[in-house]
Amino acid sequence: MTQSTDIQTYLQQCQRCALRFGVGGLGLCLLGGFLNPAQFFHAYLLAYLFWVSLALGCLALVMLHHLVRGAWGTLILCLLEAGGRTLPLMGVAFVPLLFGLGHLYAWARPEVVAGDVLLQHKSPYLNVPFFVLRTAAYFAIWIVLSTCLTRWSRQLDQAATPSAAQVLLRRLRRLSGPGLGLYVLTVTFAAVDWAMSLEPYWYSTIYGMMFLIGQLLVTLASAVVILAVFTHFDPFAGVVTPAHVHDLGNLLLAFVLLWAYLAFSQFLIIWSANLPEEVPWYLHRTRGGWEWIGVVLLVCHFAVPFFLLLARGMKRRLETLATIASGLIVMRLLDLFWLVIPAFHPTGLHVHWLDLVAPVGVGGVWMALFVRQLHGRSLLPLHELRWQQVPQHE
Repeated sequence: MTQSTDIQTYLQQCQRCALRFGVGGLGLCLLGGFLNPAQFFHAYLLAYLFWVSLALGCLALVMLHHLVRGAWGTLILCLLEAGGRTLPLMGVAFVPLLFGLGHLYAWARPEVVAGDVLLQHKSPYLNVPFFVLRTAAYFAIWIVLSTCLTRWSRQLDQAATPSAAQVLLRRLRRLSGPGLGLYVLTVTFAAVDWAMSLEPYWYSTIYGMMFLIGQLLVTLASAVVILAVFTHFDPFAGVVTPAHVHDLGNLLLAFVLLWAYLAFSQFLIIWSANLPEEVPWYLHRTRGGWEWIGVVLLVCHFAVPFFLLLARGMKRRLETLATIASGLIVMRLLDLFWLVIPAFHPTGLHVHWLDLVAPVGVGGVWMALFVRQLHGRSLLPLHELRWQQVPQHE
């Protein structure tokens, strides 16, 4: 089955539109960088963490699909593989942050470290050369995993015999198991390096898992929205059934619950312990207007989607599920805003225009590359061993 001309034209239009937004947004970010360098790096870090979450979430869900072989994964596998192939771009997009480490991290400023005993004790880990080396290692691992999975998946589509396909399926499964382990390990360390170390006096063993589940949640939500759009075109038209949508809705509900469980567990443990080196992190986020962001997250990131996704009917209508997923995407960006920006403005709520423009700029370029990865490729797996899961699932 091949893609229709209609969807190819639609993808080209989406790519041009995304590129315009990306170039325009980054141009405004560049202007903001000249006017206020510190604020530029704060906003750019926020935008980067959101969009790299999508790329990494795509990689993780691809490996999860190869392990469990669910029909839900067959529908969105090619979309996820395209998202994983944007990781080299995200590696390049990290470079501007290297020029602003002093604006972002206290441990990257020698004059601060020289007068702080705690930062001196942490300096064997929190130092610029080791930070850069770790980041390079993370991207090397992620890009290698994505490249191997995509290459073998393409070979599977072209497999001439069932025995050759079975060999490739086993190869994909054997890589995905250890690959998920590496993903969990590297994402945990990356979350500590890129986000938690913004406030180096604070620490949490749950923090990395919160980032990881957030990545899976926003990626699955984005896949649902894209799937809802693509059902108007071949090859998705007439293929997506309520049973497939129900599976995606159940997964979305599971990730919402996991995110809420981890976020509440971290809050409960830290607040009940009441240690002076831990509690200030929450004090910064529950005062001066920041508390309203927390209330919105509690209601719109957990309570509302949780009760909506409990209803079976909501999870079997793709348009309805896509509306819920769109709200979760916005809430994920707001969650990152609540996690990152108070580190720079602990006394009160602060929203700068760059905080709005930077996600649009970085996201426009990311979306343009993502759509580019779909050109000339089948949007559904071609091999019969995979394809037969879709019509038989109902």
